Amino acid sequence: MPIRHFYKGRRVLVTGDTGFKGSWLAFWLDHLGAEVHGLALEPDTDPSNFEILGLRERVRHSTVDIRDRDALSRAVRSIGPEVVFHLAAQAIVSVSYQDPLETLRTNVMGTAHLLQAVREAGYSAERPCAVVCITSDKCYENRETYDAYRETDPMGGHDPYSMSKGAAELVISSWRRSFFPPSERARHGVSLASARAGNVIGGGDWAPDRIVVDSVRALAAGRPVGVRNPGSIRPWQHVLEPLSGYLQLGAELALAAGKRTDLTSPYNFGPGRGAERTVRELVDLLIRHWGAGSWEAVQPERFSGLHEAVYLKLATDKAWHLLGWKPSWEFEPAVRETVEWYRRAYSGGFDTAEMRKLTAEQIERYTSAAAAQGLRWAGEPRG
Repeated sequence: MPIRHFYKGRRVLVTGDTGFKGSWLAFWLDHLGAEVHGLALEPDTDPSNFEILGLRERVRHSTVDIRDRDALSRAVRSIGPEVVFHLAAQAIVSVSYQDPLETLRTNVMGTAHLLQAVREAGYSAERPCAVVCITSDKCYENRETYDAYRETDPMGGHDPYSMSKGAAELVISSWRRSFFPPSERARHGVSLASARAGNVIGGGDWAPDRIVVDSVRALAAGRPVGVRNPGSIRPWQHVLEPLSGYLQLGAELALAAGKRTDLTSPYNFGPGRGAERTVRELVDLLIRHWGAGSWEAVQPERFSGLHEAVYLKLATDKAWHLLGWKPSWEFEPAVRETVEWYRRAYSGGFDTAEMRKLTAEQIERYTSAAAAQGLRWAGEPRG
């Protein structure tokens, strides 16, 4: 079933709806006609995509800290979501070095709190819930090889952020086996899966220490872009790529109604081989689409001694075989759409109506590209 049919009228909870990916997901769900509820802290960047897109007026948002187990439990019980997307997290590697314990409290215990809240919310076969917990591609024990990581590879993590995401995956696996076993869904009513993605780009990200954000800020100010590791290779993907996977996974979990126990498991969502590019190539293309600018190699003192992976790639065969999902945008359109979003934001003074219109247009362009490839989540090509 195309997601535009599945989510219409559904009650959906997005934790972390004030963040970059969470705000895009909340917007897309609202665009699909879902009844969207959001739980998160207030936006921690200025500007923020949540405010730019006017989501406070579109989403049933509540300020809840996922580290507060009781408050989270009350909120989940009150909302009674049919589908949950858990994105609330401390998402910055450099911040995890500065405050590793809060990173663990948020990413590990916050995930446990969410799953326990779902467990205590009274779900059953007659009142089911599909839960998709989003972690990160950095959850894997990175061997710094050119092999793609598969969902069965071991968890790990050099830095506190990566380790916290690997630990969150262990929490998810434990709750699934202990409290939400797929074979007993008729008893507990919960279908639980996790999703792993990384190196996401797209308009509306304002978090620190991210190459696209740093580039856009520098280009808008007429300064050279400072690039830390120009030779590092990353599989870049537009934010709509993993979000389409999350939406497809949530829909499949709900529609399977316990009939397909293979769905309740981890999934990788990543781009195609053509998106494996160096940071240098990304910045060069950003500058070309911006229309002016330059970059220079830098090594800020605050990054001295911090570990950064040289290469990290995900295998997405499982998502294709079980969900019929694959990426739809190549590297160039992903960068082009990202730059267009930021250019329009800056030139239009962050006008909410204008940015909502552009964001919806980008979702429709992406969906059309997926439909043209015959992906079932997108439905039939329009026009």
